[in-house]
Amino acid sequence: MEIKIGITHSPREISLDTKQDAEEVRAKILEALRDDDNVLELADKRGRQYLVPVGRIAYVEVGEGDARRVGFTATD
Repeated sequence: MEIKIGITHSPREISLDTKQDAEEVRAKILEALRDDDNVLELADKRGRQYLVPVGRIAYVEVGEGDARRVGFTATD
């Protein structure tokens, strides 16, 4: 599951892949967004922890990650 979090006043977004399913991630995000003083806690596949102050979140995008394509293509 791929998660992208936009941060206010920042040109970059946080992007991470997690082992959790979409409903579990959605429930965690909705619970954190109930209060601006909360912190959204997520972990990626490698075990790294992400702590994001809810008051700074501009948007959250949750979806299936794209399979990375590796290789060469032939063109005419």
